[in-house]
Amino acid sequence: MDEVQVERILQNPKFKEMVSRKSKLSWTLTIIMLVIYVSFMLLVGYNKEFLMSSFSGGVTTWGIPLGLGIIVLSFVLCGVYSYIANNTFDQLSAEAMKEVEAITHQKTSASQSNANQG
Repeated sequence: MDEVQVERILQNPKFKEMVSRKSKLSWTLTIIMLVIYVSFMLLVGYNKEFLMSSFSGGVTTWGIPLGLGIIVLSFVLCGVYSYIANNTFDQLSAEAMKEVEAITHQKTSASQSNANQG
């Protein structure tokens, strides 16, 4: 592929839409995870008494389910990203690839016809 083809691909509206939507989703999920994680760290730093208190009257403290919840949340967010990527981004990617192949095919056809004429 030459620079002209690459530029046409980068300017393709479907390619731009896919990149934009993927970026928005990635940043949204990243911010969610960061807010939850930083909130937990602030809780550890500034309210240890709450985390050390028992929520059931036994030996299990609030820190254990909250910590496990953060781990589970990270898996859930990965699942959300995978679900959306498989159902939305793959379709956009396939549409963009069809247009990219058309661009590449046009360039190849033009090159071959120029070679045949010369």
